[in-house]
Amino acid sequence: MAEVLYRGKNIEELKKLEIREFAKLLPSRRRRSLLRQFAKIENFLMRTEKKIKRGKQIKTHARDFIIVPKVVGLSILVHNGKEFVPVNITAEMLGHRLGEFVATRKRVQHSAPGIGATRSSAALSVK
Repeated sequence: MAEVLYRGKNIEELKKLEIREFAKLLPSRRRRSLLRQFAKIENFLMRTEKKIKRGKQIKTHARDFIIVPKVVGLSILVHNGKEFVPVNITAEMLGHRLGEFVATRKRVQHSAPGIGATRSSAALSVK
């Protein structure tokens, strides 16, 4: 399997970087949002380390969390508005937001129309 590089650096090199140093490698919009969320991201990383040591699953509602190298390889449960959906963080997800990988809307699946939905079905008797 080919080694994954992000801006010319492999995952081991990226994991050694601090969050602010990693931000310099990101495109401008992601860099600005990561720097604004700096305290929130560091707090999240501390909480995840504690939960990993205890053997608990990591659950979050923070869909706007920018994926940093220190969370690569983890499995995080992200809330989609109704339930927690598992997301396995890979190297290709670096710089993206967690919410991009969890859909909030289901695909519409149409079935037969209900009673009274059409003129012909309104004539049916309801028992």
